[in-house]
Amino acid sequence: MTMGDYVIRVLSSPLQVKAATWDALLSQQPHPTPFMRHAYLAALHTSGAATPATGWTPRFITLWQGDTLAAACPLYLKTHSHGEYVFDWAWANAYAEHGLAYYPKALVAVPFTPVPGTRLMAVDAPARTALLQALLDWSRQENLSSLHLLFNSDDDLNVCEDAGLMLRHTVQFHWKNVAPTYPNFDTFLASLSQDKRKKIKQERRKVEQAGVTFRHVQGTDITPEDWAFFYRCYERTYLEHGNPPYLSPEFFAAMAQDMPENWLLFIAEQDGQPIASSLVALGADANGDKVAYGRYWGALARVDCLHFEACYYQPLAWCIAHGYQRFEGGAQGEHKMARALLPVRSSSAHWLAHPAFAKAVENFLNREGQGVDNYLADLSSRSPLRQVD
Repeated sequence: MTMGDYVIRVLSSPLQVKAATWDALLSQQPHPTPFMRHAYLAALHTSGAATPATGWTPRFITLWQGDTLAAACPLYLKTHSHGEYVFDWAWANAYAEHGLAYYPKALVAVPFTPVPGTRLMAVDAPARTALLQALLDWSRQENLSSLHLLFNSDDDLNVCEDAGLMLRHTVQFHWKNVAPTYPNFDTFLASLSQDKRKKIKQERRKVEQAGVTFRHVQGTDITPEDWAFFYRCYERTYLEHGNPPYLSPEFFAAMAQDMPENWLLFIAEQDGQPIASSLVALGADANGDKVAYGRYWGALARVDCLHFEACYYQPLAWCIAHGYQRFEGGAQGEHKMARALLPVRSSSAHWLAHPAFAKAVENFLNREGQGVDNYLADLSSRSPLRQVD
């Protein structure tokens, strides 16, 4: 297919575009994340995590000018709404109640990864606009019920809003190493209100008194044994909630081989034995700010407050020591605010083919958006930071 100066190619696998070509385009984006790297998306595919068998059929949309990749995005045909973290089950149920098919739908997102960042990769603004138009045209041609772009950057949202897509907002919790940056963890604690500071010290003391110590390993220093132990913890977390894990050992083996520099592992030990772990991803914004992303955790033993230590206090102390400007704690979880991860708005964009349903969803999103605004205002009034005149 062609569109103006662009040749449109719809790919059935991320392996159909060269890694260097994809990553070169990603490096030009205002908000790149390691989860949009070719190696990450390819590992989801080759490990079987995001394939037609699991309800994720890849149809990556790419725009070319000669041999130059001008724009691209990961797109999946979905037969369910699992693994997305922006919930539209009610929309699907409404379609079903009226005898209409909601699935398959088109999803522009990184599977199982609620991390905001660039989704519509493009060499410039016209190419980004053309990419979105190609997505809409293709969705119509395939007679799909809807198109959804999740956890977008501001540049993506601006293009989507200009094209008439509906925006949906939710709340995440991120920590920022404010200027002047914290020289150490104690200075960070001193920036918090007295009750929050006291609570954190109490929680850390409980872990210490239980005889738990931590070690961290990064990149190629993470051994196969470390990865295997982490997977036992990760798998346990899912099984305790009655679900199999989304990701397999093969996926993490690919991460260890192809993206080792993007991973940091914390391992908790008690009486000389590992008992818990948390995995953090590492990246950087286009402006050079270093960003850490809390991803997965699990424990094989019960220790009071171990989750907070492994998932927040150890990563935050590491970020401060290594000059990281931001730590993103993932989707949901108001409890993160007590650990100085502050609320931020995260947004998605949606197009529905059926005019009546589109109008109904638009009305719903307007009401929901007002609720999110009120929620953010309420959270801001309860800031954990110490008030300074």
